[in-house]
Amino acid sequence: MTTMTMKPTHSIEIKELLKFADRKFRSERGTFLFQEGMLAEELYIIVSGKIQISKITSDGRELSLRICGENDICGELTLFTDNPRYLLSAKVLEEGEIVAIKKEVIESEIFQNSKLAFEFMKWMSDHFRKTQTKFRDLVLNGKRGALFSTLIRMSNSYGIPKDNEILIDLPLTNQELANFCGTSRESTNRILSDLKRDKIIAVKKGKISILNLQYLKDEIGCENCSAVYCNIE
Repeated sequence: MTTMTMKPTHSIEIKELLKFADRKFRSERGTFLFQEGMLAEELYIIVSGKIQISKITSDGRELSLRICGENDICGELTLFTDNPRYLLSAKVLEEGEIVAIKKEVIESEIFQNSKLAFEFMKWMSDHFRKTQTKFRDLVLNGKRGALFSTLIRMSNSYGIPKDNEILIDLPLTNQELANFCGTSRESTNRILSDLKRDKIIAVKKGKISILNLQYLKDEIGCENCSAVYCNIE
């Protein structure tokens, strides 16, 4: 059993954006770059570390949408809006180095640089496509299917093939995993227990190994989308 593990390539030239950096700082695990509803004045480029992008639902639950890693951008949804406020929250999962760029600087450069504008639109289009497929899986496949889809996406982003299994090299608590599925920790615990009992997955030192990836794909009618879109990033 094998899987294609790859990080999606970014069409935006990160080095080009870094020229406009306003400040650079270290991020600490558990802190926020920004939270939903805050006044949006900056975009962020992740130099190192990991950032979780999430949305708080009307009933107070957290829905995790993606994980940003090296060379990813977050805060982009506030571009070209009046009195912008962040629509999502960005929480530090793994400490690292962050570069901040003023929103108005990026907007000005996009207006003046047609190549950058094209690449930025293409990058945004890819993100919207990934978000749409994620919501499709969450809505159509129920709690079990949402978890199966999340595990498949995580295997594409952080999977390391090892013997006859795929190690998801990302330590997550069951609550954090539940947040990616839009379900409760109790439901996630129950489904994970079933998968372990049936030898579909194994859990060692807080990390999940997938023993039967095809089972997960078959259960949700996986379309075998490119890993560029079927990922958690």
